[in-house]
Amino acid sequence: MSGAAAATPEPLVLVVPNFSEGRRAEVMDAIVAAMTSVPGITLLNRQSDPDHNRLDTTLIGSPEAARAAAIAGAAKAVELIDMEQHQGSHPRMGAVDVIPFIPIRGVTMDDCVELARNCARELAETLSLPVYLYERAASTPERASLADVRRGEYEGLRADVAEGRRLPDMGPHQLGKAGATAVGARPPLVAFNVYLSGSDERAAKEVAKRVRERSGGLVHVRAIGFAVPERACVQVSMNLLDPLATPPYRALELVRLEAARFGMQVLDTEIVGLIPQAALAESAAHYLQLRGFKPDAQVIETLVASHGSGVAAAETPAAPPGAEGETSSPPADSGIGTMTVDGFLEALASARPTPGGGAAAAMSGAAGAALLAMVARLTSGRKGYGALEGRMAEVAALADAERAALTAFADQDAAAFDAVMAALRLPRRTDGERDARTAAVQSALTGAAEVPLNVARRAAALLPTARELVETGNANAVSDAYSAGQLLHTAVAGALANVSVNLAAMSESSRTQVLRSNAQRVRRGAAAQLAAVEAAFASRLSGTA
Repeated sequence: MSGAAAATPEPLVLVVPNFSEGRRAEVMDAIVAAMTSVPGITLLNRQSDPDHNRLDTTLIGSPEAARAAAIAGAAKAVELIDMEQHQGSHPRMGAVDVIPFIPIRGVTMDDCVELARNCARELAETLSLPVYLYERAASTPERASLADVRRGEYEGLRADVAEGRRLPDMGPHQLGKAGATAVGARPPLVAFNVYLSGSDERAAKEVAKRVRERSGGLVHVRAIGFAVPERACVQVSMNLLDPLATPPYRALELVRLEAARFGMQVLDTEIVGLIPQAALAESAAHYLQLRGFKPDAQVIETLVASHGSGVAAAETPAAPPGAEGETSSPPADSGIGTMTVDGFLEALASARPTPGGGAAAAMSGAAGAALLAMVARLTSGRKGYGALEGRMAEVAALADAERAALTAFADQDAAAFDAVMAALRLPRRTDGERDARTAAVQSALTGAAEVPLNVARRAAALLPTARELVETGNANAVSDAYSAGQLLHTAVAGALANVSVNLAAMSESSRTQVLRSNAQRVRRGAAAQLAAVEAAFASRLSGTA
C-alpha cells in the first residue's frame, strides 16, 4: 500500500421492501423503476409469486439511498395497490407490507434502527400511512415480532384500529386502501420455502406449527403452511431469523420428518431473495458429510473477499467494565466441535481466556441435548413403549440438531467477544473516530449479549422435552432425562449471566431493553420448566407418574 491513506469504504445498507402485488407485471415494474431511479441504489434481487401475490425486492446502497428508495417504492405502491381488492396466500397488511433495513458495511444496527424510524416518520407524514415499528426498531418488546404486528392481516388490523386497539406507532389511526406498513431493522434472514406433496392444507399448517419456534420447534424459525393450488401441492414457508444458528438444512430435515407423519414428501425447496454464503456452506457440509469443514478457510470466494483485510497487530486493551473476561479466540483449527472431551476441559482450564464461561454454558446445553437423544433412543422400540416410537424419533432428531447448534455457539461465544476487542482497538484520535469507536463497541457488545441469549433460549426450549422424557421415557433412563434437565438449566443460568454482564457494559437503548426483557422471560420460563422436571422426577420415582 502506498503512503497515502486508504479510502474509507462507503457505508452500505440492505433494504428489503416487500409489496402486496405479485400478479400485475406493470405494477411491479413501476414499483421497481421508482426505487432504482434513486441515485446510488442497486437492485440485487427481485422475486414475485402470483400465488402469494407478493413482490420481494432487495436493494443495496448508502443509508440515505436505501431510505430514499424505500420511500419511492412505497409511494408508487400506495398509488397502484388497493388492499380492499388484494387476495393472496401470504400474510399481508399493506400495499408496501414491510421495509426492513439491514447493516452490511460501516453501519451499526443502531444506525439502522435510526434509519428505520426516520423512514417510518416520512412514510407517515408524506403518504399518510399507519406505520408499525418492528424487530430492533420496535418501540416496545411486544412489537418486535412481525407476526405479532401483522396478526389478523389487513382486515383484522383495520378492524382493531377502528376500535382503538393496536394503534400504529406513527401515522393516522385508521387503515385506508393502502393498509399499514411495518418498518424495522434486523440482521439478515433467509426466506426458505419447502414444497410438499399432497393437497392437505391442514397438514401443512400442522407441520409449520411443529417447526416454528413459538410452538416449540426450532429457535429463530417462523413458519406458516398453506396450499399452493397452482402446483397441486402445499408449502411450508419459513423465515430463518438467524440462518447460521439454524441453517436451512436443519429446518428442511425437521419439515421432512414432520411431513412424513402425514404421508407427505418434500418435492423441492426455494430461497426467496438472498442468503448468506456461510449458511449455504453449512448446509452443503451437512449433506456432503464433510468432517472438519471450515468455510472461512476452504471457500474460494470467502478467501478472495477477505484477502488483504487483516487487522494490524495492536496492543490488546483491557476489557471494558462488565465485559466477559475473554480477549482472544482459539486458533482457527481448534474449534470446540472438533475437540475431545478432555481437550475441551484442558482448554477450559488453561491460562488462555477462551474458551470461557459462555462456551461452557453452551457445552452444558449440548450435553443436555445429547442425553435427551440417548433417552429417546433407549425408549424407541423397547417393549412397553411401542406407542411412543414415532415421538421418540422426533425427539432424537430434534435433540441431535440442537446439540450441534449449541456446540457451534460455544465457538461463536469467543468470536463475539473478539468482535468487542476489535472494536476497542479502533482509533480514537479525533471526535469522529471516538464516536465511530463508541458505536462499534456498542454494536459488538450487542452481539456479545445476543450469542449467550440464543444459547439460553435453545437450552430453555428443550426443558419441556426433558420433562416429557422424565414422565414417559424408558424407566431405566429416567435419571438421565432428569440430568439432561439440570444440564439444560445450568446452560440457561450460565448463558444469561453472560447476557447480564454484556448488557451492563452497554449504553441504555431500546435494544438493551428488548434484550433485558427477553432474558428475563427466558429466565422465568426456564425456572418454571426446571420445577416441572423436578416434580415429574419425584412423581416417577414414587410410581405415581
